[in-house]
Amino acid sequence: MKFLAPLALLTITSLMTTPLMAAETAPQLTGCAAKRQAISLQIEQAKAHGNSEQQAGLEKALSEVTAHCTDASLKKERENKVLDAKHEVSRRQADLDKAMKKGDSEKINKRKDKLAESRKELQEALDDLDK
Repeated sequence: MKFLAPLALLTITSLMTTPLMAAETAPQLTGCAAKRQAISLQIEQAKAHGNSEQQAGLEKALSEVTAHCTDASLKKERENKVLDAKHEVSRRQADLDKAMKKGDSEKINKRKDKLAESRKELQEALDDLDK
């Protein structure tokens, strides 16, 4: 009986890790293919939750992506988003610098929060650039 417990544990562990290993070996989609897949997954979720209005909107979005999306245009769009986010971070930094010169602690805290938010959006745009 002592022999069966470790054997059973090993078997269960092997069965649980097999799907994880399979998921790691699946190729990552990028560009328009990834965008289509993400929308398709959202459509399936809308169907599962019985949200027909959301499903219809997503199906329209999927048809638009299928008809008009190219990897080059998507990359350019994402590069522009990164550029806009960089400009926003610069503007927020200038606002913070101005508030710091005036010494208004309430405005300084608000500007710091806005700057942090802009930096987060920039990071998200940079992350999307690689997708």
